[in-house]
Amino acid sequence: MKIMHTLTSSSFRHLPTQVSALVLIAVLSGCAVGPQPITSDERSAQILDDKNAMFGGQEVINAPITMEDAIARALKYNLDNRLKLMEEALSAKQLDMANFNLLPKLTANAGYSSRDNEAGSSSMDLISGNRLPTSSTSQDKNHTATDLTFSWNILDFGVSYFQAKQQADQGLVLQERRRKVVQTMTQQVRQAYWQAVGAQLLEDKISNVMNGAEQALANSRTIETERLRSPLDSLNYQRQMLDILRQLESIRDELTQAKPRLASLMNLPPNADYKVVIPTQLDVPTVTAELSKMEELALLNRPELMEAAYNERISVEETHKAMARLFPGIEFSTSTNRDTNSFLVNNQWNATGVRVSWNLLSLLNIGNTRGMAKAQLEVSRNQRLALNMAVLTQVHVAYRDYLGRKHQYERNYDMFNVDERILTHTHNATNSSADSRLQEIRAGASALMSELRQYQSYGALQSAYGQILATLGVDLLPKTLPSNALTFLSQSVKQAEQDADNNFGTTNQPTAYPADKAVK
Repeated sequence: MKIMHTLTSSSFRHLPTQVSALVLIAVLSGCAVGPQPITSDERSAQILDDKNAMFGGQEVINAPITMEDAIARALKYNLDNRLKLMEEALSAKQLDMANFNLLPKLTANAGYSSRDNEAGSSSMDLISGNRLPTSSTSQDKNHTATDLTFSWNILDFGVSYFQAKQQADQGLVLQERRRKVVQTMTQQVRQAYWQAVGAQLLEDKISNVMNGAEQALANSRTIETERLRSPLDSLNYQRQMLDILRQLESIRDELTQAKPRLASLMNLPPNADYKVVIPTQLDVPTVTAELSKMEELALLNRPELMEAAYNERISVEETHKAMARLFPGIEFSTSTNRDTNSFLVNNQWNATGVRVSWNLLSLLNIGNTRGMAKAQLEVSRNQRLALNMAVLTQVHVAYRDYLGRKHQYERNYDMFNVDERILTHTHNATNSSADSRLQEIRAGASALMSELRQYQSYGALQSAYGQILATLGVDLLPKTLPSNALTFLSQSVKQAEQDADNNFGTTNQPTAYPADKAVK
């Protein structure tokens, strides 16, 4: 590229046209850009930077996590939520740009003109048709011209005004979308948290039962080798023990996924080591609101319906913008100018003007423009009505799902109590025989699976309760927060849930369901 700086206009002036073209092509060929793959070192550095951006700057976990803490961490650190915040910030900047476009234009121009000969011309006598023998020029070979122009187009202002209103509504749409992300994420955290509670409670219990089963399996193989029992009896015993181990391994594999899921929602590394708070009892959420009130609250608060309402306003502004383009454009301008051309009598002057432009053929398209705008508005309105119907359906579906989940949890709790009593009786009746040991291990595995189903059904119940809150459009955070510290966010989430219990007709009524019952 340095060569281009040395090839001035005067250099090209002394070269033939063909040679100048060849030199220019050669210079531009040297500036051609080719593909440059990312190297392994660059990719490794990028991965390191990405990890620091994903997990860096987070408060250290130094105590067991409550459900409110988990929701607070998800609200502060979850990447999906952070993305929505950035989209809101971008929309605010776009609104600032749209408002700036409402201002008139102030244009500064400056130019330099140079040629290698005089800009001369000759004249012709119109009567005789003879060419006059003299030629003249009215322009210097080298001169500069500058101007500062202030202009304002009324049509552009009108169109920009409606665009700014649309951009303002688009910012509100993004806020509603972020509300939806927060509500969905809160529901996911609620379910994942209780699954993590079950995994933490059953982790040691499964290990104990599996160790006992492994020991019994090893003893049975020794008995088979030493021919102390019938080979068929030993093999049947081993098969039953292997079946128990297979079921326990399946449960263990399922439980190992609970904490990574919750860690992902809290934006922690998947292998993060943390503990969750184990409650002393499992409170069963009880919904007391009438369905008619729930329908009204959902239609009033759901972010999807608010987004549809804003989209309808955007469609109205699109109609106004389309109609505004049919009007004539009136532009006012004033400028101050300066030219160094020595042949001018006045080298500096001011100018003012008014210009009207109108595409008359656009008048033929008024009917189509109005029809398209009306059709677009009708589509937006029907979309909003369809969403209203969908929301009402979701309210009833969420309520029925909650009732079903509650019944399943109560049934699983009763089954767990039965399996626990069976285990107790089996343990008391156990003697040194292998069959008794098999019965005890089988009863312990059955009780473990019942306990797992209990925590799974409780997590599903909490998820169904959270779905009701999300269906009603309940926000777990106020619109403005004086602080985004985790402790403050956790307190705000807890207070918001209590407010939801009071304001939306839902209450958490404690029921005597112990969270942990010993399975030995």
